Amino acid sequence: MKKVLLLALALILSVSFVFAGGEQEAAADEDQFITIHWAQWAPADALQKLCEDFTAETGIDVIVEQTPWETFVQKYNVEMIARSDAWDIIIGDSQDLGNMADSGHYVDLTDYFNENDLVNKFTDSSIAAYAEYPAKSGKYWGIPAEGDCLGWAYRTDLFEDPTNAKAFMDKYGYKLDVPKNWDEMLDIAEFFDDPDNGFYGISIYGDNGYDSLVMFAEQMIWTYGGDLGDYSTGQVLGILNTPESAEGLKMYKELFQYVPPAFNDAFFVKANDAFTAGIVPMTCNFYGFLPALANKATNPYADGTDYFACPPQKGADGVVRQFSALGGQGASIVSYSDKKDLSMKWIDWFIRDEVQMKWASIGGYSCLKTVLESDTFLNAAPFNPSFAESLNIMKDFWSHPDYGELMEIASRTLGNYIIRDNGTAEEALQACADEWDAVINK
Repeated sequence: MKKVLLLALALILSVSFVFAGGEQEAAADEDQFITIHWAQWAPADALQKLCEDFTAETGIDVIVEQTPWETFVQKYNVEMIARSDAWDIIIGDSQDLGNMADSGHYVDLTDYFNENDLVNKFTDSSIAAYAEYPAKSGKYWGIPAEGDCLGWAYRTDLFEDPTNAKAFMDKYGYKLDVPKNWDEMLDIAEFFDDPDNGFYGISIYGDNGYDSLVMFAEQMIWTYGGDLGDYSTGQVLGILNTPESAEGLKMYKELFQYVPPAFNDAFFVKANDAFTAGIVPMTCNFYGFLPALANKATNPYADGTDYFACPPQKGADGVVRQFSALGGQGASIVSYSDKKDLSMKWIDWFIRDEVQMKWASIGGYSCLKTVLESDTFLNAAPFNPSFAESLNIMKDFWSHPDYGELMEIASRTLGNYIIRDNGTAEEALQACADEWDAVINK
């Protein structure tokens, strides 16, 4: 009897272990998902669609959680300060890379970068902006996910109209065409500006109190031979507050006199809306928002819309420079995630050539060299050729732990001159430089 009882007990225990094991396996299967946090916009929708292929291949589900741009950076900063594991991957703003890395919020991907030779696979500018921190350190914290920078859309029907062409030639002495420099950009804006008839010369960013004005201002500063500072040493004084930087701000202010009404706070929405409303001949916006202008459902002028990169300009020193303000984001693994292994599987998959090509074909902006150099990519969308060109001229703002404060200072001090018409360009730059120096070198 005792032997029978022991056998029965053994059987019960073995069955219990089987069921327990089954429950553990089921729990593990249910946990086969990762959450990616990104801003709320079309590329995030495209990424969610792209990740269906990853799920089909690996069985790992992907949730792309989106937050409106207005609160995106603030939200993930709050969560990271709390050491939250709400997300496994953050596709965060390029300027925030330094803050996230210094604070220990992102996983160090340096070894992974080197093992997979990613430095030679992605464009130099995307590596510098979305992956490397500190600058030129060889330390990497993210994978280039969404390349982006400022570019232009214009109405070919207006530029090619014979009446416009003749009138422009008569007034300026050269052909009305895509501007070859910023002087021509100003001429074109002046030529088309006709406020009495509800038409204006240009659509560019105003000051939203944070980064819109700074993005346009910085590319003007660089193009005219100035700079924001020495990112490696933190020196600002004598670099930002220079005659070259002032020339860039002056051109920004001159262009701004030809924008539509109520553009003082304009950002990406107003920039596109003015174009689709048919009240400007050209608009500047981040490439991530330009697909809407190629869509007949959202732009009645889509068939007559073409695109170009930010033009070059010869500086006072005779050197020709060309820059575009960098946007975009890199994908970084959150240090507090307990699914780092699954996140690495996603990274492994995402960097593959064929995945990057599909990413580019459905609305993402790949930074992989093989994609950007392919005819497939260049012919996939009307704005892709100018985007590929722009990736070679894009440059970023400070990737500094206090970048948010630096952004606010620049928006306020430079906007005081450009938008609010107070003081001079030189005074605005001096004010910005003094405050930046106090923050960076405190």
